[in-house]
Amino acid sequence: MPSVFFANVLGCMPKSKSLSFSKKEIILSQGGTFELGFFNPGGFSNIYLGIWYKNFDEKNPVWVANRENPLSDLSSSRLDLSEDGNLLLFGNSSNIPFWSTNLAFRGSNLTEAVLRDDGNFVLRDRSNPSTIFWESFDHPTDTWLSGAKLGIDKVTGKPKQLISWKNKEDPAPGVFSFRLDPNGSNQYFLEWNRSQIYWSSGVWNGN
Repeated sequence: MPSVFFANVLGCMPKSKSLSFSKKEIILSQGGTFELGFFNPGGFSNIYLGIWYKNFDEKNPVWVANRENPLSDLSSSRLDLSEDGNLLLFGNSSNIPFWSTNLAFRGSNLTEAVLRDDGNFVLRDRSNPSTIFWESFDHPTDTWLSGAKLGIDKVTGKPKQLISWKNKEDPAPGVFSFRLDPNGSNQYFLEWNRSQIYWSSGVWNGN
């Protein structure tokens, strides 16, 4: 059975911990709804960090961290929580991460990574859990989970969007996407190749 990290509460990854592919380690959300860990779709050598529903027979990830930059080293692939409060994904002996939360601030030494029971993976201040430094809900892949919001990213000013997998065994961005109109109207678009609109919700009338 995969091992589970326990910190102050179930679902937390405290500093100085690593999540390892080779040890089949996972983080389980406190209510047992979601798991976070490594997976390799189709049994191929490409390794990804993702989140999926725990009680499904098949792992169908609802979020993928490194969808454009897969790992390949079975023995060294791991997720670290660094001293500056960033999540870092490593896949070989190099000190260069394949993926990072890339926060510029210097996090407190009480920063922890928590998988919440709504499927949101967050970096927060352990002494003040309402202080969120980063959350996966701000970086969706292809699945819209209850509680997440699709709108304009406050940091980048760009619309958050859902983008399909390339195919069922490759989570790289595919050709279909869903997002809020970047021109400012209150409607959502389904697009092909991030350029051709083939369906729109129509402008929201407030009801």
